[in-house]
Amino acid sequence: MKAENNKIPTPEELQRDVAEFLKEKYGKNVIIPPEPNAVGSDPGAGREGKKETFKINFDLKPTELERYLKKFVVGQDEALEILSTKICTHFNRMKYEKAHPEAEELVGGIKSNVLMIGPTGVGKTYLLKLIAKKIGVPFVKGDATKFSETGYVGGDVEDLVRNLVHEANGDISIAEYGIIYLDEIDKIASTGNGYGPDVSRGGVQRNLLKLMEEAEVDLKTPHDLAAQMEAAMEAQRTGKVTRKKINTKNILFVMSGAFFQLGDIIKRRLNQQPIGFQADNAQLTNPADTVEVLKKVKTEDLIKFGFESEFIGRLPVVVTLNSLDVEGLYQILKSANSSVIQGKKRDFSAYGIDINFEDGSLRKIAEMAFQEQTGARGLVSVVDRLMLRYEKILPDTEIKELRFTEKMIEKPDDELDKILTSYYIKKFQKRFLVTNGIVIVFTEEAIRILKTMAKANDITLEEECSNMLRDYEYGLRLLGAEEFTVDESIVREPKKRLEELIKKTYEKK
Repeated sequence: MKAENNKIPTPEELQRDVAEFLKEKYGKNVIIPPEPNAVGSDPGAGREGKKETFKINFDLKPTELERYLKKFVVGQDEALEILSTKICTHFNRMKYEKAHPEAEELVGGIKSNVLMIGPTGVGKTYLLKLIAKKIGVPFVKGDATKFSETGYVGGDVEDLVRNLVHEANGDISIAEYGIIYLDEIDKIASTGNGYGPDVSRGGVQRNLLKLMEEAEVDLKTPHDLAAQMEAAMEAQRTGKVTRKKINTKNILFVMSGAFFQLGDIIKRRLNQQPIGFQADNAQLTNPADTVEVLKKVKTEDLIKFGFESEFIGRLPVVVTLNSLDVEGLYQILKSANSSVIQGKKRDFSAYGIDINFEDGSLRKIAEMAFQEQTGARGLVSVVDRLMLRYEKILPDTEIKELRFTEKMIEKPDDELDKILTSYYIKKFQKRFLVTNGIVIVFTEEAIRILKTMAKANDITLEEECSNMLRDYEYGLRLLGAEEFTVDESIVREPKKRLEELIKKTYEKK
């Protein structure tokens, strides 16, 4: 592990030497990850799929972005209007300021950071991903409950910024125009006790406040041993240490949460809070009514909810998303860009099966998903649950098309049985015709008995037909038959009935 005299190791060599040293000291179970931002390193290494090339689109107009989002998101017109306008303005303003460096910097300017209020499953994350993809900037999502004031428990909020550089394939200049989305922000609101976990929650708010304004974030964390070793070698070599940092001035921060009980705070302000027995029924009101109340939110309501005034002051854009009713869920499924339906189509396409959904089945799926009260997420779970057996069994067949009907939802076992019965009977009939030139017809009772026998023998219906009628292939050719009907008596006593048929034919001769 000794380096040659006067030879200055490269960062890669230093990383390798540190790894070898730690393994010798602590055993082979110690793993030192490669430094993603080291000179000469591959910033996309270890990431699945292709590296994403970012092409920032600062020429988008609000109406263009709104039209794009409406192709994928339904029932959120007001939210889309606000988000499209403010986010486009944010990025185009940065473009203007970059093109006019001589312009005097505005003192106390506040970015269009966004606070999204809405129930779970309405597509908040999906919406932000669409926006980031359309504009061409890196996107990072975090969970507010995972962070602590110090970073010793959970994580450090600055990790979000570092992750943004990782998503930008190590390009800091691109990362500085990214979007950071933090969900469940309502969970870090203080309850006003001033002790226990609330202290940490307030600390997280203050740490986020620094990032939302303008801060320099060091890309190398203090506990990164390899980075410290590299910095020490650099200092020894050059007499100074160059730190890679990312400025958060232009990073757009979007916060979101369900904000349970915020509606009660707003109602009290509006003198609409029910009292007595009615208060217990307040939770039973129409979700649409709750959304209308949340749309009346003011800064004072959010402060009473548990946020610091400075924190809320850095979130000037407030968007309230609608809850999804049956019609909204149905429209999501009907959309040509529905990720739920298109995803399921792709699942079946992987087995060479083209699946189509009847309108009635989509409506039924929407009704079932609404009962789960998890928004659009309910669509995925309902569709997966309804189609599991089809997804499991149909790949064993050569079925290439499937039309998913409402009956398949109401009576799934019966409908699947009909599909498989028709498939295996037709497959046997086709083979028998091609091999022997004879059309085979089955009575309904014969098919019922054959299905029972196939199940008992743990074989397919086609295999059961082949086993039972094996002797009939030669026998029916001998008789010169062009068409033959298999009835109950043949299924129950195949050999006896074949002998009777042959004997009867020769007697006529």
